[in-house]
Amino acid sequence: MTVGDEMHAGGEHGAAERARDPEEAHRVRQALLALEVPASLDFDDPALEWRRLFSEVLGTFLLVMAGAGAGVVAAVSGGAISRTAAVTAPGLTVMAVILFMGGVSGAHLNPVVSVAFALRRDFPWRRCLGYVLAQLVGATLACLFLLAALGDKGRLGATLPGHGIHAWQALLIELALTAGLVSTILGTASTAQNVGAFSAIAVGGYIALAGLWSSPIGGASMNPARSFGPDLLRWDFTSYWVYVAGPLAGAVLAVVFAHALRGPGGDPGGRRAGAGTLGIRARRR
Repeated sequence: MTVGDEMHAGGEHGAAERARDPEEAHRVRQALLALEVPASLDFDDPALEWRRLFSEVLGTFLLVMAGAGAGVVAAVSGGAISRTAAVTAPGLTVMAVILFMGGVSGAHLNPVVSVAFALRRDFPWRRCLGYVLAQLVGATLACLFLLAALGDKGRLGATLPGHGIHAWQALLIELALTAGLVSTILGTASTAQNVGAFSAIAVGGYIALAGLWSSPIGGASMNPARSFGPDLLRWDFTSYWVYVAGPLAGAVLAVVFAHALRGPGGDPGGRRAGAGTLGIRARRR
């Protein structure tokens, strides 16, 4: 047997050994990882998806407390909260939430954002239901908190078509606003244009600007969870369909825009933004 044959045979033997025992190799890698960074394995464990779900509950709670709370506080204080403050507060809250916990869950805070990331292949469909339920729970808890603290005031910050505005008009505005919001999220999350922490400024700024010019039309919700909390506690879903159909259609349109601008999703930058980075960090180590 020549030297080349021996090397070839040795390579085949090594490959066979590796193929026979991939589980052992995985256990070795995990053991080494545990020695280096013990806590990092927690976030890579699918059994601990609750960390990300809790992140979505907490983030959506903070968002809705600011968004719905502005209307409640305005009613309680006799109008001390201006419309400018009321629409700026949710944008600044989202900015803060993305910065302090975006790496845990991706800080979706919005069912249509989860759907858009999944359509772009930046987020697993199997996790969407859990995220959506977590967002609805966070929104409901925020409104329960406002109800307990300040009472049933200001329609609990419900988003409704404005005076003299038809439902279809509010729906079209919600569609257009959400298309812009989700385009901003997907655009700043792509590898070609991933701006890291500055994406929080883009997303929070967009939410504030959208509210500044359009909130009298329909409340500038752009988020079915944001509208769900007040409607559930008031038990009035008369206009809720506007804030589901409009944002969902806008999110789908934003995915189409993203495909036209940047091609199909599923790139590393988009996946990091859509699904969080904790598991990725653990695997890299």
